[in-house]
Amino acid sequence: MFTGIVEELGEVTAIEQLGDSSRFRLRGPVVTEDARHGDSIAVNGVCLTVVDTADGEFTADVMAETLKRSSLGALAPGSRVNLERPMALGGRLGGHLVQGHVDGTGTIAERTPGEHWELVRISLPPELARYVVEKGSITVDGVSLTVVDADGDHFTISLIPTTLALTTLGIKQVGDPVNLEVDVLAKYVERLLAAKDTVDTGPSEAVK
Repeated sequence: MFTGIVEELGEVTAIEQLGDSSRFRLRGPVVTEDARHGDSIAVNGVCLTVVDTADGEFTADVMAETLKRSSLGALAPGSRVNLERPMALGGRLGGHLVQGHVDGTGTIAERTPGEHWELVRISLPPELARYVVEKGSITVDGVSLTVVDADGDHFTISLIPTTLALTTLGIKQVGDPVNLEVDVLAKYVERLLAAKDTVDTGPSEAVK
């Protein structure tokens, strides 16, 4: 489990194609200082498993489903990426509960600079729109953010200088894809309410 508080702006150093999957090598001295084989590291919001580490870099295998569902397939050597280690038990929950299970990708539609921040408008798949609400939480490229407003197939976020300077959201341009993970609590609530409706409106007792 992650919190969406990016620890480090890392870099893809190599990508090896392995048929229907890929092996990524990424540089991240901070997140690899205590990483071991089998540990998890979020890369642009995607939870990946560490294969090995050496000299401030780590490798991770990325399956076809992950390449299809996320924007990792668009990365190349030299691409910058947001990196975060899992939250330690008893640690501070600085953002919100993030699983590292990307729900889909959006596209940066507009950037509007302000005096001390920047307003960014992002498109999202129709099937995710119902989970995005004004002042709710959403993860964009692994960054925990608050939704400013939501208007169906788009939502906006406001980025402070720290986020602009220390994450990929400061360098992404209009038209670039971003990974989206909606608040998992919204999905659980939806599932529970659907189950309740099924029970309440279930078939009546057979006539005796």
